[in-house]
Amino acid sequence: MEHKSISLADQVFERLENDILTGVYARGEILNEMKLVADLGVSRTPVREAVKRLEQESLLEVSAKGITVLGVSAKDLQDIYELRLHIEGLAAAEAAKNITEEELAELKEALDLQAYYAEKHDAGHIKYMDSRFHQLIYRFSGSRVFYDTLLPLHKKVQKFRGASVENHSRASSSVQEHQAIYEAIAAHDADRAEAAMVLHVQNAKNHIKV
Repeated sequence: MEHKSISLADQVFERLENDILTGVYARGEILNEMKLVADLGVSRTPVREAVKRLEQESLLEVSAKGITVLGVSAKDLQDIYELRLHIEGLAAAEAAKNITEEELAELKEALDLQAYYAEKHDAGHIKYMDSRFHQLIYRFSGSRVFYDTLLPLHKKVQKFRGASVENHSRASSSVQEHQAIYEAIAAHDADRAEAAMVLHVQNAKNHIKV
């Protein structure tokens, strides 16, 4: 899944999506198709395909005045965390039931690397390994529906997670919360895994700054 090659259209989509979600393009900004073509060094076709997909995801809006960046609003953010509170705990519970020893080792590696980078105060790598830890749980839940639902929700809050991972106290707490989730999953304790994940998502929500 993670090693497949992706098309130019997919690369353009991922680049634009990331730039919107990390704030390179601000909410309300009007984008110009030809400038995007020039900035990305590609033809108009992959840009148009990416814009269409981003419009379907409600990150862009195309109208007579141009391509408007919608991004993620404060209300969107609250809604995303409410959904995650209800769904992500279930994914952790399913992971606890279904995870293999090989998958457990992969999850432990992500946790150990997050802890290592937290000690180094390396915000960029903390953020990456935090995301990887969650994405692995979505995958190891064994449910394509959980994975396809939770992955885009997690990606949409990445801009707002920046300040959180740069806070050393919160970064350390997050590692401890992930440790509790990991231990519950390793013990195949679905109820404890669900409770630990819900607590973690609630704490993350409480530390988000819009």
